[in-house]
Amino acid sequence: MKPQFSKGSVVTCYRNIEVEGLKIFYREAGKKDLPTLLLLHGFPASSFMYRELIERLADQFHVIAPDYPGFGHSHAPSLEAFSYTFDHLADIVEKFTDLLGIDQYGLYMQDFGGPVGFRLSLRRPEKVMFLVIQNANAYEEGLPDSFWAPVRDLWQDPSSANYEKIRAAGMAEQALEWNYTHGVKNPEQINLDNWLLQRALLERPGNKDAMLALLYDYGSNPGLYRAWQAYFRKHQPSVLIVWGKNDVIFPASGAYPYQRDLEKVDFNLLDTGHFALEDHCEVIAAHIKRFAQSL
Repeated sequence: MKPQFSKGSVVTCYRNIEVEGLKIFYREAGKKDLPTLLLLHGFPASSFMYRELIERLADQFHVIAPDYPGFGHSHAPSLEAFSYTFDHLADIVEKFTDLLGIDQYGLYMQDFGGPVGFRLSLRRPEKVMFLVIQNANAYEEGLPDSFWAPVRDLWQDPSSANYEKIRAAGMAEQALEWNYTHGVKNPEQINLDNWLLQRALLERPGNKDAMLALLYDYGSNPGLYRAWQAYFRKHQPSVLIVWGKNDVIFPASGAYPYQRDLEKVDFNLLDTGHFALEDHCEVIAAHIKRFAQSL
């Protein structure tokens, strides 16, 4: 008989480590002799999005979920003190894993976690045991103009007007809630602490400017898609896809193309939205455990 999940049996620790002179906060659970699963969060979220998944996986994995600089409980330096680019976020996470002495890991990537994790995979493919991809894009098909047109305008013309348009559309209180509730069957099941926490963190001085800098730098990612796809074809990592198919930001059209380049894809579309863990955590945890046992 398989052991049943017991929340009371799991202890999640809340820790900090210094990377490049910055306090980087992370959640950690599970014995260190278990395979490590590194959880990379999205925008404008934090490791808080993995709070329940950590508890469900800690019996089988050593689970670690950091907050990037500017997110969650990590330091949030100003634009003058820190370069908010995906290259730099990947630098921080890479150094973070080195400082913790993590030689190999599986990567769970959602939203912003994709461009951070794919950069890590490209730099150090020998470290990556497998990938779990949840609404994280690596193909042109996954950036439809229906959502991304205003952001593309910013990439092409980083004017004050375009920055303010994205600030108003992407970080307003209604937008923060919509990120979590669109595409889900029952919004009353979604924990409103998510967007209340995000709103509070975004109110830190200069924090919205940091998020805008990253939204602008997201324009650097499509130019790397071919390199990421070449990594898939060359290294053929085992990949589990657990994708909220009702997501407007990263729709299912961005999930299917992974099957072009990868020989082993465990492909699962879920009837939910962008932050699929909020109402499908148990389903996703079961997929991860089943998938890992098949490797």
